[in-house]
Amino acid sequence: MNNLSRCPWPHDELYVKYHDEEWGVPCHDDRRLFEMLVLEGAQAGLSWHTVLKKRENYRAAFDHFDVEKIARYDDRKVRQLLADSGIIRNRLKIAAAIQNARVCLTVSGEFGSFDKYLWQFIGGQSRQNHWRAMGEVPARTAESDAMSKDLARRGFKFVGSTICYAYMQAVGMVNDHLVSCYRHKELARR
Repeated sequence: MNNLSRCPWPHDELYVKYHDEEWGVPCHDDRRLFEMLVLEGAQAGLSWHTVLKKRENYRAAFDHFDVEKIARYDDRKVRQLLADSGIIRNRLKIAAAIQNARVCLTVSGEFGSFDKYLWQFIGGQSRQNHWRAMGEVPARTAESDAMSKDLARRGFKFVGSTICYAYMQAVGMVNDHLVSCYRHKELARR
């Protein structure tokens, strides 16, 4: 780990790589947006570090997050996923990933893309926050509340407001790098 000034939470190489290369970077790719929704839901009750360590296994197990394929998963595939020690083997979270894929296809058809649907909750542009300490960063906001409510209304699962806000941070809908972090300024220019 180099001596760059960064947010205080990356504590090992995996977290540093995620912090430096992905977290807070605005994403408009439907497949990656869906992947992150599944992974944020899988994190519920666990650490993000646990999910990051299993991400490559998730990609292999879930057909690289091909929404159309996941939407067609059947009971046989669910049994296969439940037997896969490389992912979090929680029946409800696996069922949620499949349900979310099905609803994602409907939403994408209605809005033209999953991206357009999601980014409407913040007006289409990344919000640039200016936090000085981690204690200032909220766990949820009015926007994540609205996103959570609408996702749930449409049938998405594991989409509580706190999960939605973590998702918004992960896909760059909000820039929650501390102002002292070198990534804050880099992402503010995007």
